[in-house]
Amino acid sequence: MKNLLFNLKIAVPEKIYIKDPETSKLGKKIIGQSILLIDELGFDNFNFKKLGNHIGSNESSIYRYFESKHKLLLYITSWYWAWVEYQLVFETHNIANKYEQITKAIEVITRTIREDSNYSHINETVLSRIIINENSKSFLTKEVDQENKEGFFIVYKRIVYRLKDIILTVNPNYKFASSLASTIMEASLHQHFLKDHFSSITDCNSNEDPTEFLTNLTLNTLK
Repeated sequence: MKNLLFNLKIAVPEKIYIKDPETSKLGKKIIGQSILLIDELGFDNFNFKKLGNHIGSNESSIYRYFESKHKLLLYITSWYWAWVEYQLVFETHNIANKYEQITKAIEVITRTIREDSNYSHINETVLSRIIINENSKSFLTKEVDQENKEGFFIVYKRIVYRLKDIILTVNPNYKFASSLASTIMEASLHQHFLKDHFSSITDCNSNEDPTEFLTNLTLNTLK
């Protein structure tokens, strides 16, 4: 899988950015360092002026790639979900047993993220923390319906569709497949957040990812 992923370009919806950051050294630096800075400051305290100072570049140069920090957040969240989608496809497509396939799919979506050496300018471990802490800010906005129409969330939705299809192979008569798929996605982020910040109200911990819980929940639901 690593050799295959090495040659793949993570595709993010084009309307999110003005200039594709993957096409230049500065663009890649903007993405890589914005992830580290958002992780350090939090998205609410992050802005392009601080990012410009951090990377030693004019604030105006960042605006040549993104019109706002919201669009930058949409970019890095879309990049993350596209990266997860590639792993989901590669790690499940040759599994014939439907129970093994859904177990692997849930593992890919819910596991603790390790850094991927195929993308040296992006620290996926740090990015995953941003997704856990900030992902909802990408769509809890007044513009969400228009942005959805423009395809900004298509990558996230594709993972839900793929997971829904796997759920239906286990139980074709289950009528809430989309709801279950999207619940697994969001519950994983929520349980990771609780594990890190409200450990007294979750059974997940440093030794126990949400994977086992959500696998158990899903398989029992589909019986």
